[in-house]
Amino acid sequence: MPTSEDRTAGRAHYTQLLDHAGRTTVALRPAPGTSGARPWGSGVLIAPGWVLTCAHVLAASDGRRRDMGPDGVFGVTFDGRVVPARLVYDLSRPAPDAGPAAARADLALVRLLDPETEHPCAWLSDQPATLLEDAYIFRGHGESPVDPFIAVRFGARDARGLQFGSDVRVTPGASGGPLLDCDRGEVVGIVKGRHQQDHVGLAVPVTALRGLGPEHLVAGAEGLGPDPYHALMSLHDRWHWAGQELGRAVGPTWFDAQHTIMAGRGRLWGVQERLQALDLLARLPAPRDPLVVEAAVGEVLERGERPGAWLLRTWRDGHGALYQGSDPYTELRAFVHYLRIVAQRTADEVRDAPGDEAAGVREQAARLAEFVQAKAVVLQPQDRRRIGPVRRRPRSVLVEFEPLFYDEGGSELFNWSVSEGYGQGQWLRVDVQESAGGVPFEQAREQVLRRLGGRLLRADGDAGPGARVRLEVAVPEGHWDTAVGQWEVAASTRRTARLRPVGPGRAVILRDQGRREQVDPAWLRRWQGLAAARELEALRIPPRPGADAGTGSAEAIWRLLETAGDGVLPALCHTVADGFGRDAVGVALDTGFPAGLWPAHGHGEERDCDAGCEEFHRGVRELLQGSGGVTRLPELVRQLRAKATEAAEEGTHWARDLVLLYDDPEDPIPPLFTDRPQVSPR
Repeated sequence: MPTSEDRTAGRAHYTQLLDHAGRTTVALRPAPGTSGARPWGSGVLIAPGWVLTCAHVLAASDGRRRDMGPDGVFGVTFDGRVVPARLVYDLSRPAPDAGPAAARADLALVRLLDPETEHPCAWLSDQPATLLEDAYIFRGHGESPVDPFIAVRFGARDARGLQFGSDVRVTPGASGGPLLDCDRGEVVGIVKGRHQQDHVGLAVPVTALRGLGPEHLVAGAEGLGPDPYHALMSLHDRWHWAGQELGRAVGPTWFDAQHTIMAGRGRLWGVQERLQALDLLARLPAPRDPLVVEAAVGEVLERGERPGAWLLRTWRDGHGALYQGSDPYTELRAFVHYLRIVAQRTADEVRDAPGDEAAGVREQAARLAEFVQAKAVVLQPQDRRRIGPVRRRPRSVLVEFEPLFYDEGGSELFNWSVSEGYGQGQWLRVDVQESAGGVPFEQAREQVLRRLGGRLLRADGDAGPGARVRLEVAVPEGHWDTAVGQWEVAASTRRTARLRPVGPGRAVILRDQGRREQVDPAWLRRWQGLAAARELEALRIPPRPGADAGTGSAEAIWRLLETAGDGVLPALCHTVADGFGRDAVGVALDTGFPAGLWPAHGHGEERDCDAGCEEFHRGVRELLQGSGGVTRLPELVRQLRAKATEAAEEGTHWARDLVLLYDDPEDPIPPLFTDRPQVSPR
């Protein structure tokens, strides 16, 4: 917390800050061209083209909307001009179908209709305001200058919002204007009015804006997309960062005023670090779940409970939750740790995603990681060591069956292992069964299943709230008919937990145990062809395509698969455990095919195709035509397995035992024997 000496020194620099706040304060009034009408209230410019105000400012005394021009147009006055604007978001009236938990706040967002309108923007705090010292409120007028006046020498937050001293009269027209905390140089609230009973001034905390959602969009208005809060604050943070670019013909900025105020306070994480960090965070996609932000903050602050009573929606909010009033070094360490987590997890989520958009996200995550590294150089060695290897979240669990040799009865024996996967060939073995003699395949499978349920649940927990990691099973030739999707594993960690099939609830794929680190060029070429194909196509492999089931048949399979074009996946309706089907899968793998589809219990060579086969091939064609790309296949097959399970009581479903071979050469399974240490997520 700043000392009294800090505040005394800082007051000499408040003039510049008050000037910035005054220039961003606006008056809301009837539409341009309307004369003689008094302003309704105030607002504050917070992002290019956007004004934040109180929702009640736009309502008359009877609660109805104020009289506005055609299409709801009204005026916003600043810098001696009146520009047209329209209400876009109203946080005080959630949509009827938004549910009882929908956010309600006396806030509204107004858009300036002319996108070319240039104006300054206020700085909105990224942290909750709890105590106020030296704060000002601002009131917008018509064409006359803005009035700032001292609001509080001390204030706090309670259930009604931010309150400030009873010695301050909130004059008419001040509602909707900014409440400026001069010690932090930030807008921390939007002035609401004066409480009728105890006569204290009240303001809505700007953190209430975190409740903004698409349900608050006014009918007929053009909004900011599916996550308007993230979009709005990204515009805000990027605008302020751009104001510091070299060569810009602008005067002193809001950041310049903050920098002057904060000088000499001994902060290692100062306003310049915050400015750049929030710009970098603004360029990342919104977190897939707010709980991810809470988990990151909790990890940094080393506590398992929620970081506090403040709603955390975006990475920006998480940044604001780290100001704990601790010593400068501890504060710096917390921010470095948090941003390191954000950069790593963002990169992990798009690590293998195709397309320019994902590549752009990876680039921005790398920029954030470089910034973090530059700030981490002053950390103590033990902290650099602890923070550096941020735990990566697993994206899959891999079960491998390693064939050893045959016993006296001619049965093949196996060892097995379980690994967690982190993408791009990075694995960590977490469970291994190795014995000198090995065990038969069915026994090895039963050993795996006894432990697999708990292992999947732990990986799900590490992957994040609501996550279901993919199950990958690598089997050798002769076991390509393994019905992995029908495996049943423990549904919880209870000793007497019920068994549930794994396939309907998570993506499950089969991999070839013979493909490992050394990527065959044909394998990679086929994968790239599938990834680039606009539409996937099933290549039906008919039984006995040659003159007979001997050499001619094998040669015909080779010709059929070698000449297949990009975007093609082989589909077989007959068994792949032996005979023709086993040969066909082997040829497909040798010619580079990374994916294929077949039923675990396909028909043998003694039977010709029937109506069930036709249903299977028709279903595969429809699956591929609507897939949207090879990377979506694991999830689409999971959805099919779920439908097949639901249809079990009514009859059979063509996908009830569907096997998806899915071998990504850019994420090969780990080597069996190596002297190299495996890549660890720690």
